[in-house]
Amino acid sequence: MRKTIYELLRNKAAPALGIFLGSLIMAAGMNLFLIPHRLAAGGISGLGVIVYHLFGLPVGFTVAALNLPLFIAAWVILGPAVVVRSLLGTFLFSLAIELTAPYLPAATQDPLLASVYGGILMGLGLGLVFRCRGSTGGTGLFSLILNRLTGLTAGQGLLGSDLAVLGLAAFVFGGEAAMYAALSLFVSTWVIDLVQEGLSTAKAAIIITVKGDELTRRLLRDLDRGVTRLAGRGGYTGEEKEILLCVLTRPQVAQLKELVYEVDPAAFVIIGNAGEVHGKGFRELAQRRRG
Repeated sequence: MRKTIYELLRNKAAPALGIFLGSLIMAAGMNLFLIPHRLAAGGISGLGVIVYHLFGLPVGFTVAALNLPLFIAAWVILGPAVVVRSLLGTFLFSLAIELTAPYLPAATQDPLLASVYGGILMGLGLGLVFRCRGSTGGTGLFSLILNRLTGLTAGQGLLGSDLAVLGLAAFVFGGEAAMYAALSLFVSTWVIDLVQEGLSTAKAAIIITVKGDELTRRLLRDLDRGVTRLAGRGGYTGEEKEILLCVLTRPQVAQLKELVYEVDPAAFVIIGNAGEVHGKGFRELAQRRRG
């Protein structure tokens, strides 16, 4: 019984709390930095800033009203569960903007500082909402739809879908304000992916070699990292080769290159960033922790 209650709280209450905190952080970013400096940094919230300065309508009301068509599309593509969490996030975000506005005056008179720190808060809040499998509607919800249909990351989806809002901001507020807004959007996009994926220091090495046995022994012994061995054949020569896949930490890259050079100077080595790694020696999958 205790386990059931604990799982219920973890699976239901924790995401709701994350969406609440993320929405509150975003509202702070809007009131402290973006709205006072006319920074329409993309999304429905950016449209809300434009409408506010043109017609005086509350930003929270505009955000809520413009989200309705997206909810209908999300219901069809993403399913009712995501729409429910998006409704929660949109309601909390819209409400938080209006409730915190009297208590959060502009934090700076410098538009550059406002664009950077506003982007950080918006990205931090929206990234937290995404991690809780929700959204605050707008292009945030649209980016989840794009992620489902095309595989784009949440940050990439936001960047592409928000360009039209930046164009409108340039027309309404002028080019300089739009450039500051674009900077804020870039910062928030980067922070969203950072919150989603983390600061990974992992590297993935692909080694094509004819000395697979010896290289595997050295990698296991000297680097203490696992190795996956795959059979390969040269496309031009037809020569049988082995492909070794090894995931390691950034400080181990230099050691790996030296080791490969010692064993097989003719080996072909590809080393790239591993944005996210789950498994022994790295982060465990969330599903394993729940088990």
